Amino acid sequence: MSRKLSPEQFRDRIFDVLRRKHHWVTPFLEGSTITKDKLNIFFHQEYVVYIRDFAVLLAQILGKNPPWEARRLLATIIYEEETGGFSLGQPHQELFLHMMNGLGFDRAGFRDVELLASSRGYREWLNQICQEEDWSVGAAVLSIFIKGTANDPEEVLYPKPAQNQEEIEDVVRKHFLSQHQGLSPAFMDYIRAQHMFSPGSRKTVYDMVTHHTDESSDQVRVLSLLEEALNLWSRYQEGIARACGIRQI
Repeated sequence: MSRKLSPEQFRDRIFDVLRRKHHWVTPFLEGSTITKDKLNIFFHQEYVVYIRDFAVLLAQILGKNPPWEARRLLATIIYEEETGGFSLGQPHQELFLHMMNGLGFDRAGFRDVELLASSRGYREWLNQICQEEDWSVGAAVLSIFIKGTANDPEEVLYPKPAQNQEEIEDVVRKHFLSQHQGLSPAFMDYIRAQHMFSPGSRKTVYDMVTHHTDESSDQVRVLSLLEEALNLWSRYQEGIARACGIRQI
């Protein structure tokens, strides 16, 4: 039987997974040479795999009746995703589609997206996790892995104060869509909303999972499925690279 980890030890093991969440295709997708037709493929997959239904997936986790502190945070995140009540007053998926309009991508094209095989496999796995696994597993996969980056350790260990409006506008100006695709800031409220929602801070999300995963077997299960999430996400990225005709140099 595995030894139970302290919340800090468990968090550090999760960090080990997130530090590896990087893929060679990302610099191409965020670079200056990518064409809009290839970005169109990428964003359509992103929208259906997790952006459109993120709140629905979280609601399935909430329905498993986790401890009240976790319920409160999950409900808060769902409320923000569905209403923008803590940021700009619009659902995040609507803000995303508005950003797509700014890039010249027709909203209608996002209604019936054909997923790539690797995208479909990843999304079906997410559905299974949210429906069948314990709430702590689903919360770790959705709120830590899906929303997380390789920068999570720094953001969690050294949390910064909430960004003011000037700092958020600086993020918008430096965003790759602004820098390389000429996207007007008027279409970038989706990016702003991500930085305005302080209850969704990385430290808060990690604390929710690490402090409520009490059994060693549950910790092992979370870590195992985070590794599986990383593998499926990597295949998903490979599928996008192939569909866009991008090859590793």
